Amino acid sequence: MKTQKIAVIIVHGLGIQKKDYANKFMKNLRETFSQISGISDQELAMEAVHWADVFASREEEIIRGSIRPHRLRYRRLRQYVIHHLADAVAYQPVESEDQNYEAVHRTISEALHRLSLSAGPSAPLCVISHSLGSVIASNFFYDLQFSSRGHRLVIDPTSPLERGELLTMFYTLGTTLPLWSMRYRDFDKPIEVPAEQLKRYHAQLLGEWVNFYDQDDILAYPLKSINEAYDRTVRQDIPVNVGNWLTSWNPLSHSGYFYKQSILDYIASNLDITWRAINSYK
Repeated sequence: MKTQKIAVIIVHGLGIQKKDYANKFMKNLRETFSQISGISDQELAMEAVHWADVFASREEEIIRGSIRPHRLRYRRLRQYVIHHLADAVAYQPVESEDQNYEAVHRTISEALHRLSLSAGPSAPLCVISHSLGSVIASNFFYDLQFSSRGHRLVIDPTSPLERGELLTMFYTLGTTLPLWSMRYRDFDKPIEVPAEQLKRYHAQLLGEWVNFYDQDDILAYPLKSINEAYDRTVRQDIPVNVGNWLTSWNPLSHSGYFYKQSILDYIASNLDITWRAINSYK
């Protein structure tokens, strides 16, 4: 009997990101899933969203035009700031349709389209996002759930997965979402996790939004304390200690979430529970 796969997307955060940034994480998650569940890792259809290219060429232009010709000092530090701060600034939505905001979101739409083809249009969706990637993922699904602007990016409107209706699990790692909330006077409407429409396709699934943060990571924050709406929507904030002996005790821990085994174990366990629920596996 043919089984129903689970769709998984990974959304990276700030800074320079190679196209293969998530390869090791996806390999480790597959292995952990198989070890915990005894199920083939092929039951997970995965896509890594790579939105950094949207800004890469412009950031390099700034470096070439504003730093090198003027012999500014602290070049490496300035380049680091440009590659990190510029992402957040450039992502800001503006009035015109042809903008960075939608160009970034289009990379998620393309990943969901590929997943719709590989896992099926009714596959439950697990989103794993890091840093600014959590803000991007949240905005993407917010636009699908509460605004018409998100639907114009959907590649196949007949696919409920691409329409965001199969959003089941949302795992935010080192999220900057509370800082982003300062853009709005009333930041009181989180996305629905699971999506309201999920029960039409998989009524047995409960879904969850779980947030992981390291207390030494100055870019990472709990979410339940933002307001009552987030407290109701986010299942739990889980403190973790990420990074190695050089980074786990300081702000450099921000880059260590993808390598934390306890995070892999948690996500893999819930992927196992979800897979068994939709496939009635015993």
